Amino acid sequence: MQKLKIITTLFVILFVTSALIKTTESQASDEMQLFFSKKYIGISIQVNATKETVPSVNMTVSLLVNCTADGVYVNFLNLSVYGYSHFRYGLDKMPLCAVRVINNTSLSYHNITEHNYTIPIPDSVWDLTYADLRLNYSIEGSPYPYEEYTENFLMTNVRNVLWEELEEKLTQLNETFWNSFGMNLTVDNLAYINRTLWELQQNYTALKGSLNELDNTRNAVAVLSITSVFFVATTLYLVMRKPKEYY
Repeated sequence: MQKLKIITTLFVILFVTSALIKTTESQASDEMQLFFSKKYIGISIQVNATKETVPSVNMTVSLLVNCTADGVYVNFLNLSVYGYSHFRYGLDKMPLCAVRVINNTSLSYHNITEHNYTIPIPDSVWDLTYADLRLNYSIEGSPYPYEEYTENFLMTNVRNVLWEELEEKLTQLNETFWNSFGMNLTVDNLAYINRTLWELQQNYTALKGSLNELDNTRNAVAVLSITSVFFVATTLYLVMRKPKEYY
């Protein structure tokens, strides 16, 4: 079990390391998409943003404000964009942008203004981004002192490039595993390979012990043979050199 954990951990480290050292080839898209559009009394707002991007690359947000009545006065129009960081303590809400688009301004009837913002995306942020839009304005002659609205909506998708690369590495590793062992890379198959390796190691250890015993036997036989030959040769020599007796 311990060896299985070690092997699994090594595979995970391999995945993560390969993904981290790989130069990201994914590119952010320049395509813009409409994420919010709403008509209020005397004013309409439309929000377009980059459809899809990747970490460490900027996203673009464009606001179109159209005045559709006379006497429109905007106290404030605020935009906040945020994402979720996945590398800190779980999921942390991370502000990406907070701007006051319009502040204490009178708008002209039929006047359309465009406000563009470039927002950098940190490495640790991916998945969908979110936007908060707060509008506070008044219309001349309205019975209400002001109108105020708060809107929340989804925006640009930040691709999880790291996960995509991990999946690619896993596919490649599974192909290698199949070519090597004729099976898919699964926990059960890893356990089977681990058991097989353990058994082979035990067999090798036992065989190595047998080989050592065989080598010892061979050495003993060699020593015995040399000793026997030496003994025989010495005996013959002594017999042949034995002094002759004279009577």
